[in-house]
Amino acid sequence: MNPSDLTWNTALLYPAPDSPALEADLGSFEGLAAAFRERYFEKVASLDDAALLSAVREYEAMQVAMAKPFSYAHLLFAADSGDETNRALSQRCSELGSRLSQQLLFFDLELMQLEDERFEALCRLPEAANYVHFLQGVRRFRPYTLKENEERLLTRKNLTGVNAFTKLFDELSASFSYRMEMEGEEQEFTGEELLGLLHHPSADVRFRAMTTFLEKHGEHGIVYNAVFNNMALDHGQEMELRGYETPIQPTNIGNEIPDEAVEHLMQVTETNFGLAQEYFRLKARMLGMERIRNCDVYAPLYETERKYPFDEARAMVVDSYAGYDPDFGRIVGAFFDERRVDVMPRPGKSGGAFAMGISPHDPPFLLLNYTGNLRDLATIAHEAGHGLHFVLARKQTMLNYHAPLPLAETASVFGEMLLTRRLLDRETDPAVRRSLLCAKIEDIIATTFRQTVLTRFELRLHTERKEGLLSNDRVAAIWQEENARLFGDAVEMIPAYRWGWSYISHFIHARFYCYSYTFAELLVLALYQKHLEEGESFKPGYRRLLESGGALSPADTARLAGIDITEGGFWQKGYDFLRGLIEELKGIA
Repeated sequence: MNPSDLTWNTALLYPAPDSPALEADLGSFEGLAAAFRERYFEKVASLDDAALLSAVREYEAMQVAMAKPFSYAHLLFAADSGDETNRALSQRCSELGSRLSQQLLFFDLELMQLEDERFEALCRLPEAANYVHFLQGVRRFRPYTLKENEERLLTRKNLTGVNAFTKLFDELSASFSYRMEMEGEEQEFTGEELLGLLHHPSADVRFRAMTTFLEKHGEHGIVYNAVFNNMALDHGQEMELRGYETPIQPTNIGNEIPDEAVEHLMQVTETNFGLAQEYFRLKARMLGMERIRNCDVYAPLYETERKYPFDEARAMVVDSYAGYDPDFGRIVGAFFDERRVDVMPRPGKSGGAFAMGISPHDPPFLLLNYTGNLRDLATIAHEAGHGLHFVLARKQTMLNYHAPLPLAETASVFGEMLLTRRLLDRETDPAVRRSLLCAKIEDIIATTFRQTVLTRFELRLHTERKEGLLSNDRVAAIWQEENARLFGDAVEMIPAYRWGWSYISHFIHARFYCYSYTFAELLVLALYQKHLEEGESFKPGYRRLLESGGALSPADTARLAGIDITEGGFWQKGYDFLRGLIEELKGIA
């Protein structure tokens, strides 16, 4: 494969960072925002229904226009944060976005303040149907919203506050290169390559890879401490100003899930931690170890664990989606055919993986850091699922385009299940089947149990920060205490794991996002079981679920596929499925 085919073609959005088209778009936004403000500031309540819906559509059109250049800047920065042009464009867009937010936030505020009777009458209009969920979403934050001047001040200070700390976190993390002895000589690695070595057959290599990765973060512990402390302090002060009762409350309101329901989800998960510990003990026996360390969780069972060349991995993922629905296969294949995927790790590139859905009018993009192991193969299926979700949701308009956080992982996790089923169905070697089952079980553990651990850690971090500055020792203690609840006496944490919190970008980019993975994994296990039971009749409902984007609440969206998430015992069903996989593994181990 041509190396250029492994990087994304951002020219699908703009020819280059200095293109006239990009400059024209960026240069137009402040005028558009000013004109919108001139037309509607302090007038929303006096507009008739037709004029108000027209204003909502204008607002939506601006969101579409702004999404394209801002997303383009993010893609360039993610591909190479060390490039000065990329950094300058990213910073310019951050500053411009802040100014635009200050100009436009009045609109949400005035929609919030509409009289209840007027608002309900507006939502009943047939022509308003496409905007009801958006309007209701805005209104949910009414009790916690300040006056416009105060909101503008908060938006302005974010540019040099949380936004600046976020950018610092990204640039520092992307700048790291690592040196470690391998095969008798010292070699240079990216962070993703080191994390890929957690799948290496040598326990010593796994230990040194995780230690090298985490200790590099520890060398910059002063910076990470400042980032995490200030992000938590800023959030806590803003929550106090707005009158929220808990740090997680605004996330839950945005997700349309009551605090009690989130707590119930996490408690059910924690009740099942014993399942993970049972698996960890089984994994230790299969590896011939008395007890595994946390760097051994993803250890291969055999010395010659298979590597997957990218061309083969790509074909397998596309085939798994096509086997479920040929149209899904075409959509996923187009990401690669049109070069909307950046594949390989390299210095300066963002770690991890993500999918970017820009708007219903622009193509989505995927970022990977592919190193060839089975976990990376699953990551392709995962991010391709996100991409599929974004493509199918293009039926919606911009304000309903992005799925709510609890459902944002649905298509991605379902895609991983399709890939796992394809691999298991075609594999006759019991040894390989054992490896595939282990990979699936480990994935479920990572996306349910581990994500609950991360959420508990994040809650404690924010709660304790209210009492004063947290030292790195204290942050490490919170981190290790929460992980110990999952690991029990089945897994030993290596010393460098005290820095395990420092590289997790969700804590910085999407506060309290992590429980959405747990929600999605358990929902998908129910969806997949329904697919196995119903066959073809399941597929139209699942497609409608993906096509709905963010037009409905999580509960109503799940109902499109025949799932009731409010049913008593719903979350436990996912862990019963996990128990079945562990029992199946025991049978062939």
